[in-house]
Amino acid sequence: MSSLLSEPAPTSGSAAPGANGPADAPHSRDAGDTGYAKHLKNRHIQMIGIGGAIGSGLFLGSAGRLHEAGPSLIFSYAICGAVAMIVVRALGEMVLHRPSSGAFVSYSREFIGEKAAYAAGWFHFINWGFTVIADSTAIAGFLIFWKPISDALPQWALALLALTIVLVINLIGVKWFGEMEFWFSIIKVVTIIAFMFVSIFFIVTSKDLSSDGQHATAGLHNITDSGFFPNGVSPMFMLMSGVIFAYASMELIGVAAGETENPREVMPKAARAVVWRILVFYIGTITLMTLLLPTDQYKKGESPFVTVLDRVGFHIGGVHMADIMSVVLISAVASSMNSGLYSTGRVLRSMAMAGTAPRYLAKMSKTQVPYWGIFTTFAFGLIGVGINYAWPSDAFEMVLELATLGIIGVWSIILISHLMMVRKAKRGELERPDFKLKGAPFLNIFGLLFMAAVLLLIMFGDDPKAAKAVYIGGPVLAALMVGGWFLVRGRINSEAFDDEASRMQLTGNAHAAASAAWPSTRP
Repeated sequence: MSSLLSEPAPTSGSAAPGANGPADAPHSRDAGDTGYAKHLKNRHIQMIGIGGAIGSGLFLGSAGRLHEAGPSLIFSYAICGAVAMIVVRALGEMVLHRPSSGAFVSYSREFIGEKAAYAAGWFHFINWGFTVIADSTAIAGFLIFWKPISDALPQWALALLALTIVLVINLIGVKWFGEMEFWFSIIKVVTIIAFMFVSIFFIVTSKDLSSDGQHATAGLHNITDSGFFPNGVSPMFMLMSGVIFAYASMELIGVAAGETENPREVMPKAARAVVWRILVFYIGTITLMTLLLPTDQYKKGESPFVTVLDRVGFHIGGVHMADIMSVVLISAVASSMNSGLYSTGRVLRSMAMAGTAPRYLAKMSKTQVPYWGIFTTFAFGLIGVGINYAWPSDAFEMVLELATLGIIGVWSIILISHLMMVRKAKRGELERPDFKLKGAPFLNIFGLLFMAAVLLLIMFGDDPKAAKAVYIGGPVLAALMVGGWFLVRGRINSEAFDDEASRMQLTGNAHAAASAAWPSTRP
């Protein structure tokens, strides 16, 4: 034990000294990585990435975007998907350099500095705080579809119920979380594949889709009759903020790497698989929807999956397929919310250990779960319960743009961190792993310019609600983050916290480690 106290051992899951090149960075051992159980396997990691990213953005938000942009939404998903691929590959390379539960927060600290780590962490919290609100709103919207439920409980109560159930799942332990997320995501993936087969059947057979005496057939004519741009070219660009929201969460595989036994073996497979699967699911699903029905028949606030199956009129044993799909969609969106609570708990703990978040967030439960970080996101999600109470019809769209601000912030910092890593490698300060982002640094710059363009489109676009969210919410969030930095900057001592907190974690003194991560400012 004395040898452990005199020389901090590498964090479990981290590279051994010298494994990543001639000179590992001084932050290659992150105190925020200690104390976690390594219970996540390859199948969990892959499904966490898929499950987090395929949620309310596709299952609910895509209907309104289809109505506005028409078939050109396919191009929006393809362009944003390409940028998401760049981000995941950049993050994947950094994970192979040094797996960390703090993920992009830890990499920002190593390659840019503590200010960037602080910004990355709180951007991630902003993203998921509002995404949890959007997801709980989506679940409440699906449940309100059934009259017996809507008569018994109001929308805000349904949102609260969904949020509470997901909270309990996260608090039990990472192994339970991984299994639940695996099966949540399996249901989601199987549903989308089944939907694709049903869609292809109607497209190939030109079978009649009847509803209320209306007759229509699926096929390419649903695109050619209106053209790719029925409402002009601008919606294809103006709606990209919502498309980015739909793709967000692909970065969760980086957070999960800190709780898997063999991250250097698992992560390349997961990163490659998640990217192409999500691109197929998103672009393939959106394309099939444009072929099934004219896009003006999709309605904002109603799942496009429910719209299609309701139009088709499928029944199984007297049960309408649209009702079955609603049950599936609830589990799908719950999967996304589940991933959000998981990741924010880990990221907030990494920040607490560095001193850029309150020290209570560093506490771990007996089941090795950062429960206070998870509780904090849950508490933020309660804001959504209030929004559902006050503005039930506009709740989803109100939070989407604010969540997008967080996503743009996180993705931008990931790309900048990777850019700094590449520069270090060129100077011979580290060796890049075999799993590389080919095309760096040019793809990094392209991604950053794209993110800046999306932000400008939100600010100067045709949607006054979105612009208002950025004009008002943006400065408020910026003021809070800047003010928060001045509040915590005197408490940061990252060079000392790495070694001291690691030693305390090795002896099991988690409370003292948290205190060490938040040094006193008193003389």
